[in-house]
Amino acid sequence: MTTTTAAYDVVIIGAGPVGENIADRVVRGGLTAAIVERELVGGECSYWACMPTKALLRSAAALRAARRLPGAREAVTGSLDAAAVLRRRDSFASDWQDNGQAAWLEQVGVPLYRGHGRIAADRVVEVTTGEDDSALSLTARHAVVVATGSGALVPDVAGLREAAPWTSREAVAATAVPGRLAVIGGGVVASEMATAYAGLGASVTVLARDGVLPAAEPFAGEYVAEALREAGAEVRVGDEAAAVKRAADGTVSITLATGEQIEADELLVAVGRTPNTEDIGLEAVGLTPGAWLAVDDTMRVVGEDGAPVGGGWLYAAGDVNHRVLLTHQGKYQARAVGDVIVARAKGEAVHDGPWGRHAATADARAVPQVVFTEPEIASVGLTAAAAEAAGLRTRVVDHDLAAVAGAALQADGYRGRARMVVDEDRKVIVGFTLVGPDVAELLHAATVAVAGEVPLDRLWHAVPAFPTVSEVWLRLLEVYGR
Repeated sequence: MTTTTAAYDVVIIGAGPVGENIADRVVRGGLTAAIVERELVGGECSYWACMPTKALLRSAAALRAARRLPGAREAVTGSLDAAAVLRRRDSFASDWQDNGQAAWLEQVGVPLYRGHGRIAADRVVEVTTGEDDSALSLTARHAVVVATGSGALVPDVAGLREAAPWTSREAVAATAVPGRLAVIGGGVVASEMATAYAGLGASVTVLARDGVLPAAEPFAGEYVAEALREAGAEVRVGDEAAAVKRAADGTVSITLATGEQIEADELLVAVGRTPNTEDIGLEAVGLTPGAWLAVDDTMRVVGEDGAPVGGGWLYAAGDVNHRVLLTHQGKYQARAVGDVIVARAKGEAVHDGPWGRHAATADARAVPQVVFTEPEIASVGLTAAAAEAAGLRTRVVDHDLAAVAGAALQADGYRGRARMVVDEDRKVIVGFTLVGPDVAELLHAATVAVAGEVPLDRLWHAVPAFPTVSEVWLRLLEVYGR
């Protein structure tokens, strides 16, 4: 085997949004960086998650919005054009070509090495393409960053793997809408894809063993389950698949724990994620292949004793560290880790205390998330249950979102709810949840309030414009009391 070598200040394994942002921050800070990618530059979010997923959902959401308004309702004729939706989805996935994102890396001065990256020794990453006998050895002067993300978890259900089920990737990239789609899972991916395919005309059955959106406020899952049923989907809370079999004609049979059988044309498994660390050389630094990577608040990988692995040159950002499995939060981590690597390389001060420039404090206190179901779920910070479990003395304030004037203008029959969770000792909001059509764009105000720990007394002076749905802030404060 022929091996060539190259050296950079930082070597990043994984060119998804997280890896790209790390490289950008490192180069902006005056260091050199190289990035290794075995699939497409842009990663899961660009081709099999965030962007194409929302493209699948948007057309049906727009159609529902039009049908809720007299005048617009009468102008709508026909049903959703599924083929047109899939074509638009393809465009948002760049037809699964990464030329544009690879060109961006070249533009900012970050060499791209296509192939499989493995840690071979301290600060050394070997890259193999599988095309010939050659290999490349990249040495990092300061840091190696693992940003390999996560993959879909397929549980050990009898016959499941042999039945070739869809995971999130196949569901997002499907070229046709199945007549019948069964979904195992009730979390974000399961709920969004059930919403998307019900809107595209499939007959959907959801097997939500632990409920719909179990990590959210309970009322959020109730709204989504009700909407799915209204869209014609069957939502079976508590049901669990015990065995799966695909027949010669392609039909999938799911045997439930109760013995009942369900048939579908395709089966989507969406029950969680697993780290992409199985074959990246973790054993070379004393870590377990296939495991999540524990990190400190600067994303430096630490061992069981909490000490930096290998003296502190190894970092992990994004899904792979299991802090928060969301693209925007991974990019937030990327900005912190890129900047801290530069600071450490130059001997500059490291600000790793709570809310410091080099610490990803928001991972624990102010994570925003939108679930693009019908209705949308927008939340930030802690649920009421999580706040209580954290030992906070809280007060929970709810308000009917439909009672706000702006919501009545938004749509006839608007249904929704808002909740704020207040830390009574500090008089600041620690959690906020909105449920309703188009609430995603309302979330950032809540994120600012939670991350900024804005006192309720000051929030009274943040006057919401009338008549907007944002007036719910005033209503919640009125319920809380001045």
